[in-house]
Amino acid sequence: MQKSECHGVVQLRNRKAGSCDQRTSSSMQIKHRTTVQQSNSSSSNSSPETARKVHPRPSDKLNPKTINPFGEQSRAPSAFAAIYSKGGIPCRLVHGSVKHKLQWECPPENLPFDPLLITLAEGLRETKHPYTFVSKEGFRELLLVQGALEKAVPLLPRLIPVLKAALVHMDDEVFARGLNALVQLSVVVGPSLNDHLKHLLTSLSKRLRDKKFKEPITSALQKLEQHGGNGSLIIIKSKIPTYCSICC
Repeated sequence: MQKSECHGVVQLRNRKAGSCDQRTSSSMQIKHRTTVQQSNSSSSNSSPETARKVHPRPSDKLNPKTINPFGEQSRAPSAFAAIYSKGGIPCRLVHGSVKHKLQWECPPENLPFDPLLITLAEGLRETKHPYTFVSKEGFRELLLVQGALEKAVPLLPRLIPVLKAALVHMDDEVFARGLNALVQLSVVVGPSLNDHLKHLLTSLSKRLRDKKFKEPITSALQKLEQHGGNGSLIIIKSKIPTYCSICC
């Protein structure tokens, strides 16, 4: 009986040891799999592609795929640029060795001012070539044609807000083009501009604080007075009290 009992105790101990070994083996397998998964995850996270996303390289800025889709490159063209690209402006730019010029498809005096003159005025706010030149030169040449007075005066209520938009523009070159266009218009329409002048003088008054524009604005005001007469002087003085009349 003692041998049988001893034998049973030995078997029981062996079974317990086997169960313990199995549990130990299973635990080691789980730890091994966890270690492998963590290693793979770490390897994936440290891949060159991931590192480049977390820390972009300077050269990525030159990659078109990294350009902001809502940036300037994706903006729709302006109304003037769209019209010009579709041939809506009846002239083309001729590149000269010294300076550029416009070649009209037909004599400008045969062209309707409505809406061409307004479209050219809208183009004064452009900041890219060739739109800057086409709008500026086209506006000037159109006002030089015979009969420009009769064609331009009816358009003043629609033309003045467009010129004002150029005069309040933050770009200095756009403002300069708007100022020149205003003087050119004054030469043609004369006192007819006086009824609309007050809408433009506030912008000129603000720019007078900038030293680089003081002289061109003063010159423009003198020309407005010259072509607008005493009526223009009263309006100018009401908005810009510091203005000195050409009659002084």
